[in-house]
Order: sequence, then C-alpha cells, then structure tokens
Amino acid sequence: MKIGIVCYPTYGGSGVVATELGKALASQGHKIHFITYSQPTRLDFFSGNIYYHKVDIKTYPLFKYPPYELALASKMVNIVQVEKLDLLHVHYAIPHASSAYMAKQILATKGIRIPVVTTLHGTDITLVGKDEIYEPVVSFSINQSDGVTSVSSDLKRETYEHFDIHNEIEVIPNFIDLERFKKQKKEHFKMAICPNGEKLISHTSNFRKVKRVDDVVKIFCRINRHTPSKLLLVGDGPERSNIEELCAEMGIMEDVRFLGKLEAVEEVLSVSDLFLMPSEKESFGLAALEAMACEVPVISSNAGGIPELNVNGISGFTSKVGNVKEMAKNGIHILKDENLPKFKENALKRAKEFDVTNVLPMYEKYYEKVMEKVINVV
Repeated sequence: MKIGIVCYPTYGGSGVVATELGKALASQGHKIHFITYSQPTRLDFFSGNIYYHKVDIKTYPLFKYPPYELALASKMVNIVQVEKLDLLHVHYAIPHASSAYMAKQILATKGIRIPVVTTLHGTDITLVGKDEIYEPVVSFSINQSDGVTSVSSDLKRETYEHFDIHNEIEVIPNFIDLERFKKQKKEHFKMAICPNGEKLISHTSNFRKVKRVDDVVKIFCRINRHTPSKLLLVGDGPERSNIEELCAEMGIMEDVRFLGKLEAVEEVLSVSDLFLMPSEKESFGLAALEAMACEVPVISSNAGGIPELNVNGISGFTSKVGNVKEMAKNGIHILKDENLPKFKENALKRAKEFDVTNVLPMYEKYYEKVMEKVINVV
C-alpha cells in the first residue's frame, strides 16, 4: 500500500505518533510518503520504504502570512499523482484536513479518487478547533473525510459534543515502540543525580499552563519532605521561567534539574522511579505511556483520556485536577520500597497493551475499510 502521511514535523504528540506510525508501516512493507514543511524530528533513519516530500512555502509582498494550506494542498495533489498513492492519512485537523479536502476536489477533476483518513489528536479539537474562527471549517473538513479516528474515547466524545459531526469516529489509541523504550542500564546517570539513594521523579511536557507544571513542583515538594528525592523536568515552553522562580521560592533548586528538550527521553525515564502528569487536559497522555514503557508508574490527573491509559491503583494513581495533596500522598505510597517493584511491573504490563505491534494492525484494517468504502461509492 502506498500511503501519504501529513503531519506537523515538531516534537508535539501528533507529529511523533504520525512519524512512528509511518516508520512502523514501512517496516511492514508499505510505501510511506511524508508530506510536511520540514523533516519530522523522529524520522531519524534511512528506509527504502520511506520518502519525504517538503512543502515549499512561497512568500510574496502581497501576503502578510504565507498561504501554507494552499501550498500543502498543491503538494498533496502532486504527490498523489506522481507516486500513485492509495490513501492520504492526515494527522491533526487544522489545517491538514481542510487541505486534504481541497486536494481531493482537485484530483477528482482529473478522474482520481483518493481516500482521506483524518486522525484527531487533541488540541485540534479541544482548544484550537473550538475557536469560532475555525469551527465551521473543522466540522466541514472532518465530515468530508472518508475516515476519522481519534486517539481516545474521551476525545471522540468531546468531538461529537462540540462539533456538528456526522462521520463515524473510530477510536485507535496512541502506541509505543517497546523496543525503543526497553529498560536501559544507565544506573551511573541515576547515581550522579541521586548520590545518596534518593528516589528519582520525572516530568516531560511543553511547559504550557494546561500541563500544570506548577502542580508538578508542589507535588514533588510534598513527596520530598517525606521521601528524599530529586526531580527532573524535561521540556521547555512559556511557563519555564515561572517554574524556575517557583522552585527558587520553595527552596528546592538543589533538588530540581531542568534538562530542556531531549530527543532520547527514554534515557531519563529509564532511571526514574515515578512520573508526574497533573495536566488540566490530555486527550491521551503519550508522555505517560512512554514512562510506563520504561517501567515507571504514573501519578496523574483524571482529565480527558488519561484514565483510559493509567489504571488507578494498578499502573499508578489518578486524582482530580489540582488535588496536589492526594497526588503527593499516592506518590509517597508508590515510592515505598515494598510497593515500588509491583507498580513498576504493572506499569510495563499496561504499556505492553499499547505496543505498536498491537495497534498497527488496527490502522491497516481501518485503511482497508476506508478504501473499500470509497471504491464502492465510486
């Protein structure tokens, strides 16, 4: 099967999932054509079945903002024709789904019928898509897609609740390549951070308000008073300076390290004892899944799709958003020497359910279903 994958090439969850999906499909013999404005960050190896097509964006004095949506649609039309693609899979509704619709209409005038699958990842629905400026286009583009998937049941529910969607949405969860996240033996790194046998707690995010990184710090402070520990903060974003100030105010700078953006997050997670995700909203919680794949139990909020991943009392604990006291109490419980091994075991066991080998066939089956539907319509 020849598949075009359209995504954002950045570190964000949708781009990571799209790239990893493409790599997994390529390993099964499918020809994968990535179409985006720069090479995806996770597209870091050579494969005979993977191709990258850059979307060139022209600037003219007339345009205050370069028309990326039009350039993307034109590139889709070109690649579908030249490479004879069987299907386009666009990740993130804005602007990929609307660009795909334009490409479909142009190709139809040439006698080419290309099936389009749109995957909804989260903020394209829960934040950006709800804006009245974009909502009509988002609804229309989703309804014009030949197939629609969401990464969690909660996101599916929210899409139907806030948009006028007539299409059936298939839930296909995010996934992980367990081979990449297998427990690594880097105890020397942990010893450097925790020289006196402290527990190691970690958090990764884009440091935006919705991630509630201030709660991460507050939870850590409570845990640290009871259980000597260190905190590693991975990522960067608009809230970082505020978080640094908060750590200084609380007098814990010596116990906290800001590591910035890291591609190989598994190196940090593999030596962690606990992962914190107190987010105000998460459509799935991919960062938590990455932690669990490294045998790290998770303390999280119960927002969005997180409870579909983190099983309360088994792979970790979930609490109401903002309940710092309960999250810290549960974290202390997990970190007890008599409890930690079982929680680590359970976290990995849960992560295995989301291994790419289990989820990939779901996408392949769905592609076939959509292609068959399109053929029958024609």
